[in-house]
Amino acid sequence: MLPDARFDVRRHGSLPSTMDAASALAHDGARHGVVIVAEEQTAGRGRRGAIWQSPAGAGLYLSFVARPRNASAIALVTLAAGVAVREAIHRSTGLTADLKWPNDVIVGKRKLAGILAEGVGIGSPAPSVIIGVGVNLQPAAYSPDVAARATSIEGELGRPIDREQLFGDVLISLWNRLAALEQKPGDILQAWRAASPNASGTHVEWDGKHGTTAGIDDGGALLVKTSAGVERISAGELRWML
Repeated sequence: MLPDARFDVRRHGSLPSTMDAASALAHDGARHGVVIVAEEQTAGRGRRGAIWQSPAGAGLYLSFVARPRNASAIALVTLAAGVAVREAIHRSTGLTADLKWPNDVIVGKRKLAGILAEGVGIGSPAPSVIIGVGVNLQPAAYSPDVAARATSIEGELGRPIDREQLFGDVLISLWNRLAALEQKPGDILQAWRAASPNASGTHVEWDGKHGTTAGIDDGGALLVKTSAGVERISAGELRWML
């Protein structure tokens, strides 16, 4: 059952990618709150072109069309979505997870959910951001070769969950947190920092460098202390020594 009329949900049995379907709708003028959800994806995408495994029925796969009214909020959409997904998981299942910069929801050292934000028409009079959410509901959502790095809600809880309840809670949390981002971005930053203990004091490596995380700045970039000072990382791949 849909949460309310704020959302225009388009359901599919199978799609190559909910991100691609939502992007096409955004190009055609889809409003804020249009949602594409699929039982499976045959070419699901993660960050930086990674494959997001999406077997039928084993996960929640959706993309949300967001229309930020404040252009300055776009840089923080991924963080706002992470806060929203984490709180929705806790509200609907009782499972408490952490956030890892920039787009992972984790339990311990293992990935539970991923978030992908892609801009459409950025710089135009009506920009949009497509927020992709992939949540592992069952261990079947990922292959055995990544089991050491991935986990699932039902695997953590040892019981089935109400998928529709989770879906509805994710949509409501996304809507509310995106609205908060427009009004009080500081609240989003505060909530994200509180949910990400590894954002401070964790050793990371990238591009042949290494350092220790020192939080995020108000633009959402990760701060890392190195022997040469503090570096601001806004993109790229990090190796987390968790």
